[in-house]
Amino acid sequence: MILPGATLGMLGGGQLGRMFVTAAQTMGYKVIVLEPDVNSPAGIIADQHICAEYTDEGALQQLAEQCDAVTTEFENIPATVLSFLEQKTVVHPSSKALSSTQNRLVEKAFIESLGISVAPYVAIRTLEDIDAISDSFKFPAILKAASFGYDGKGQAVCHSLDDVRNAFNSLKQVECVLEQRINLEREISTVLARSESGEITNFPVAENVHVNGILHSTTVPSSVPEQQALAAIAMADKIADGLAYVGTMAVEFFVSQEGDVLANEIAPRPHNSGHFTLDACETSQFEQQVRMLCGLPSGNCELTSPVVMINLLGDVWGSTQPHWDTLLSQPHNKLHLYGKKEARPGRKMGHFNVLAPSIEQAAEIAAGAFEALKAD
Repeated sequence: MILPGATLGMLGGGQLGRMFVTAAQTMGYKVIVLEPDVNSPAGIIADQHICAEYTDEGALQQLAEQCDAVTTEFENIPATVLSFLEQKTVVHPSSKALSSTQNRLVEKAFIESLGISVAPYVAIRTLEDIDAISDSFKFPAILKAASFGYDGKGQAVCHSLDDVRNAFNSLKQVECVLEQRINLEREISTVLARSESGEITNFPVAENVHVNGILHSTTVPSSVPEQQALAAIAMADKIADGLAYVGTMAVEFFVSQEGDVLANEIAPRPHNSGHFTLDACETSQFEQQVRMLCGLPSGNCELTSPVVMINLLGDVWGSTQPHWDTLLSQPHNKLHLYGKKEARPGRKMGHFNVLAPSIEQAAEIAAGAFEALKAD
């Protein structure tokens, strides 16, 4: 075990890193953040901020020498960076696990290799690949860049092969995946923590609503039938075992109107849809991340209250600050802001959790609070 008083390293300085830093410091650890942005949300509250590129070997050497263990907050850090650190200190998740989740095509092939279903898809690497698409492929579909896409970025809805060609050209012909849209009933996700010994602890399944490709709300407990929830948890556990994953991990799923549960994406880190755990579970997903990194036993993941989480994007700010007084006047609301200096449309600036005796009450309070919050 790596016990309090030790120093932990975080690759990445965004809001997920910030919430890890808070959890680690609360438990008595010191945290060093490696992040190129001098004003990063995690860097400004860390015990030390190494302001450098992720590939800077001198900075990585410094991080390795000073830290008893290192983790990451997002999957777009080159796996070679983790490989470098693995030679010098404890690193979770592993470079191998990360490399399996950085490319959508590699990720989908891995998921399918485990016998888990995904939505029908086609690899698009050249214009010839588009010409070769079978007549059996059904539109509408979504063209997604295979790497470096998140929150709806690098994606385009396509209704025909001509749309695919235009979207592929607009993405500068980078490697893509064309994913057939399913008859969607709902989107769900599950967050888990897996230890080095293979013990897995699961948070409750969350039900998610996306707007313009970005998560807007998460509701727990979900309305998904128990059989589908258990299926999602079993698939997520199988993925974590297949990756020999150590840490906090999320898997997003589509549930079709036909009742099929299809794996969508793996997030090898804490996840936006797991933010409800900060206020509505005995242990948060970030404390779990600390625990798994340090070889500590898992915390209790049980839900303590029905909860609705609402994301706060820069759109809410308008030309001034949102009406925090209306939000904070409600005792059910728990506000979390990420310390970002500039609010921009589509940028995640914070979230709030609404705790209530029932989901119906929480949803009603959340909707009203969100509308009242919007700046003039």
